[in-house]
Amino acid sequence: MLPRYYTVKQMGENEINIQKSRFIAHIKRAETESEAQEFIQAIKKQHWSATHNCSAYLIGEHDHIQKANDDGEPSGTAGVPILEVLKKRKLKDTVVVVTRYFGGIKLGAGGLIRAYGKATSEGLDAVGIVERKLAQIIHVKIDYTWLGKIEKEIRASEYKIKDIHYLDTVEVEVYVAENLVQSFMDWMVELTNGQCGMEKGEILYLEEDYVRET
Repeated sequence: MLPRYYTVKQMGENEINIQKSRFIAHIKRAETESEAQEFIQAIKKQHWSATHNCSAYLIGEHDHIQKANDDGEPSGTAGVPILEVLKKRKLKDTVVVVTRYFGGIKLGAGGLIRAYGKATSEGLDAVGIVERKLAQIIHVKIDYTWLGKIEKEIRASEYKIKDIHYLDTVEVEVYVAENLVQSFMDWMVELTNGQCGMEKGEILYLEEDYVRET
């Protein structure tokens, strides 16, 4: 498992108009090639009357699955520009279909490359990007009298609360980077004067919104 990587936040779409042609970018997270292909076919079925439904996807920890399809546009002017944007953004497990409804004005090879690249880039900005970071879940068990203080301290720190369970005692689940586990546990002991129980849980990905530098 990669310690961290970027992918799309959610499924969505975004439309732009260039020289009277409509370019609609459809974007989804896909962790397998079959999932990506199903999404592509669903968009083609939905937009069966479109001039083109061009696509690309990048899947796997080391991008070992990557495909680009021009769907009738001149070779290399649609699918590859879409794929190149995914690579430039360093995204993983992402599929994009850009639907084009021709508006009557030919764009030429250079114009098509720019149009499909722009549609993809603006589509990604619209649906959002997240950074997924591998983290250890730490279960912190405390008496209710400590809850207010512990919750406030954690929320003001670099750690993220996953969930809080209100049982006979309170159990707070916290995402902790693997290299900070001992520091976090020492901190909890200090805050509660040793009046807490802790155990390690699953190792999961924590997703946080990523804002691209402009």
